[in-house]
Amino acid sequence: MKANMGTIDRTIRILLALAVGLLYYFGYISGTVAIVLGVIAVIFLLTGIVSFCPLYVPLGISTRKQ
Repeated sequence: MKANMGTIDRTIRILLALAVGLLYYFGYISGTVAIVLGVIAVIFLLTGIVSFCPLYVPLGISTRKQ
């Protein structure tokens, strides 16, 4: 598992995940929307932390500077 995400990509993903968490916490989202966005937020948070996006591999994308 080779890192394929740059700093900006990681930062954006983590900030989006935190934003979804805050929206849920303060009650702006609920129900099915909250569940779907929550799952996406968890995926964004995990991929941001480990600097690896499995979807980038088959697409040949890397935002990490060489």
